[in-house]
Amino acid sequence: MSVDCESCPANAALAQMGLDVSNFDYLVALAGNPNTGKSTVFNALTGLKQHTGNWPGKTVTRAEGGYQFQGKRYKLVDLPGTYSLLSASQDEEIARNFILFGQPDCTIVVTDATCLERNLNLVLQVLEISDRAVVCVNLMDEARRKGLRVDVRGLARDLGVPVVATAARAGEGLGDLLGAVAEVAGGQVRVAPRRVAANAALEHALRELLPLIEAAAPGLPNPRWVALRLLDGDQRIRQALLTGELNDIAQRQREAVRRFSRKMAVEGAQ
Repeated sequence: MSVDCESCPANAALAQMGLDVSNFDYLVALAGNPNTGKSTVFNALTGLKQHTGNWPGKTVTRAEGGYQFQGKRYKLVDLPGTYSLLSASQDEEIARNFILFGQPDCTIVVTDATCLERNLNLVLQVLEISDRAVVCVNLMDEARRKGLRVDVRGLARDLGVPVVATAARAGEGLGDLLGAVAEVAGGQVRVAPRRVAANAALEHALRELLPLIEAAAPGLPNPRWVALRLLDGDQRIRQALLTGELNDIAQRQREAVRRFSRKMAVEGAQ
């Protein structure tokens, strides 16, 4: 998304999250398990151009920063470290809602090269929500000391999104990471995220449930993911749908799209 104007899609949801994205070209989320070096990646990319605060109505700290790359301005939001997006905790709910409703132009998922398998659970959950992601395999220096090798190309092929190896403390691979994020955010690279294949019974249930969700919350981002969460018994998502919270978010997005479309029509007629 280009986020120079307040009428751009999803800006209403971002404002509710306490995020000002004015004067930035792209919005990037930074997700990852605790102890993967996520904060080191954040500090390395943003330098001193950052500040901290709390998410609205929450005691959870939010860190924001900015950087420039190839003439474009990026706002980077460091999401709470979490092992899952299934909203069992406040941290997980914040990270999930930001990726789903904030619709960042790219989500960087930071993983630990020394225990990559354990981190892939979060990676796959992010890919269920968003097409636009880059996997950062961090702590490659520690992996080498332990004699571990990571097949980055093979992992990118299997996941369907760019994968970049880094050792953020030493600055290793950060240029490649910036380039991958720029390509995903700008749409220069085609992504095909790996998603868990549904069996026939699940697909049948989804076909029945999706029209009901779309009728209850028209314009909702990724209604299929919402349907999967409902079928999995996610009470928080169920409550948000029943109370109209999801519909409110979808309505704000529709209004933002309409304002943006009118603005473009006026500018085009001039």
